[in-house]
Amino acid sequence: MTLTLQPAVDIRGGKAVRLRQGDYDDETVYDDDPVAVARRFAEQGAEWLHVVDLDAALEGTPRNRELMASIVAATGLAVQASGGVRSMADLDECLGFGGSRVVIGTMALEEPAFVAAAVASYGERVAVGLDAEGHRLKARGWTADMGDLFQAVYQFTLMGVARFVVTDIDRDGMLAGPNLERLAEVAEATPARVTASGGVADLDDLRALVGVHERVDAAIVGKALYAGSFTLSQALAAVAQARQAPR
Repeated sequence: MTLTLQPAVDIRGGKAVRLRQGDYDDETVYDDDPVAVARRFAEQGAEWLHVVDLDAALEGTPRNRELMASIVAATGLAVQASGGVRSMADLDECLGFGGSRVVIGTMALEEPAFVAAAVASYGERVAVGLDAEGHRLKARGWTADMGDLFQAVYQFTLMGVARFVVTDIDRDGMLAGPNLERLAEVAEATPARVTASGGVADLDDLRALVGVHERVDAAIVGKALYAGSFTLSQALAAVAQARQAPR
């Protein structure tokens, strides 16, 4: 199966940063220029980028969308935009500047009808982000319990959601390895595609993701790239090798 890698470019205050387990007080700044970061990923062979406006996710007000637009213009890559998408106007803006896909997170859980309207308008260009601790969904900076993960998967599948971005809170930013069992459970529960988010620490984790389930076809990679555990070029090569290996 194919596994598309999506290097993460998380933007806060105009800089490329990473948060540890989503904690805004535990931030590492990796580069003052997110566009330069995106260009480096493009040079190493990226086809997609996962770009997050962390300020918008926290405050609900877009602050880095111009940088997102600059990334699209500078790289020509497909961009999955996330962070603070709370209205159709936000969707229109993200897709209008060239975003290929938009992830709805907190608002999907708080106002599911918004997802139905978004899918009706934009179809497969809309994904739903599900951040879970065990089987419990979390929102609002992972402080609010939003119910059962699999009930939400069922509900959004009925609405026609074509992709879920599944984050294991316990592993995000921790280099602890992806939760392969949970990803497989979600993929079995829906015909939608699943993007794995959180926990990738080394190339073996990526190789394992290649075979976890046919519908787990994308993985967001963040801290491991920034920490120098491997390069994107090495990651792409490892995934290609794993695809060709006999099973």
